Amino acid sequence: MTDFSDLLKADNQQPGHMIQLLDAQDHDAWMAAQPSAVRSMLTAQKFRGKPGEQAIIPGEKDGAWSVVAAVPDKAKLGPWCLARLAETLPEGRYRLAEVVPGAAAFGWLMAQYRFDRYRQDDAALGPRVLLTSGVAQIDPMVQLARATALVRDMVNIPAADMGPPDLEQAVEAVAQAFGASVTTTRGDALERGFPMIHAVGKAADRGFAPRLIELEWGDPAHPRLALVGKGICFDSGGLDIKPSSGMRLMKKDMGGAAHALGLAQLIMAARLPVRLHLLIAAAENAIGANAFRPGDILRSRKGLSVEIGNTDAEGRLVLGDAITRAGEARPGLVIDFATLTGSARSAVGAEIAAMFATSDDVAADLATAGDEVADAVWRMPLHSSYNYMLDSKIADLVNSAASPYAGSVTAALFLQRFVEGCNWVHFDIMAFNTRNRPGHPEGGEVMGMRSVLKYLEDTYAT
Repeated sequence: MTDFSDLLKADNQQPGHMIQLLDAQDHDAWMAAQPSAVRSMLTAQKFRGKPGEQAIIPGEKDGAWSVVAAVPDKAKLGPWCLARLAETLPEGRYRLAEVVPGAAAFGWLMAQYRFDRYRQDDAALGPRVLLTSGVAQIDPMVQLARATALVRDMVNIPAADMGPPDLEQAVEAVAQAFGASVTTTRGDALERGFPMIHAVGKAADRGFAPRLIELEWGDPAHPRLALVGKGICFDSGGLDIKPSSGMRLMKKDMGGAAHALGLAQLIMAARLPVRLHLLIAAAENAIGANAFRPGDILRSRKGLSVEIGNTDAEGRLVLGDAITRAGEARPGLVIDFATLTGSARSAVGAEIAAMFATSDDVAADLATAGDEVADAVWRMPLHSSYNYMLDSKIADLVNSAASPYAGSVTAALFLQRFVEGCNWVHFDIMAFNTRNRPGHPEGGEVMGMRSVLKYLEDTYAT
């Protein structure tokens, strides 16, 4: 994996190529001030100052050249303003002609992310190093890049190499780096204590047995924060089997667990004053003679009975048990991440995190944080009138509403039945890029994590 610390360095006047950013307001004046040879060179490279365009300007000495790049608005430079440059410029060191927000370095780093675990040859360009005078921002941006790469890698790795035991190893590796403790419940203890997690994963191969993985870190005197992640390492749909087209990307169904772990890593790296409790419900929704069935009634850790309307609505089952466990420790806030419903993708698309929250204030602050860090989240309604869709004639509730409408809302309402005595936020995410964009290669992606980190920093760091 890329060591992002090698890509962002303090500017001590080392040799490096200058990058000049332009927008529509200063393009004409800047061009007019250039020598005719430079203007001719830019014309030959078809540089017209439109956002996304860039060009090389030769210098007077061999190897001396600079870069000019057009951005939409220099007054509103976001974290991805340098991403295309970092993807396409030649190997070497670069510095900006003027100060830009420190977050821009994040896009520079993530543009150089590569998932090459299974490739023998990678034709990627050599490292492009950004020199910055904002020394205080180097470590936070490197930590953010590392956590983002962790999430992307975990989602990109195929299910055969990212099963429940691999999730457990990933949590243990992060815990060891920060002195956290890990407890894993599996086997008979899982069946007794977390019956819905066990039921979902019991048909998997023995080596991929289901488990609940818990990490604890921080001073017990600090406010308690719980992060919960859906860790369905592969989702066949169970006996309500998915078509092949729906199964193709189901390696990403543990994306919520990856997000929760990545956020936990960031919280510990920043040493936020919280008592962190991470819970990952890890299972494979497989098909076998002992798979749970449509019509079965499961007992939950909370004691509620759940009638199974569809075995492909398994994520909310494992989350229900994990959220119950989180609430037993009396946290002030529980946040879960899950690749839960296609309905959420229909509502907000593949590039926005659908957010449900019990607190208007927390939801508003998270939305504001998302705007500030260019990490889009959109609040969806916990419309209580739809609870009737979860009614069962023979159990306390069903896991899948029969109605084709409001699927992400009814899934969130199901989860809310397991929340007690705390504020709760639920993110229903895609966790996958369906197209290539600068800094966002097709494949595993982080959604909502930077928004939550900004909210937590604003809430707890002071």
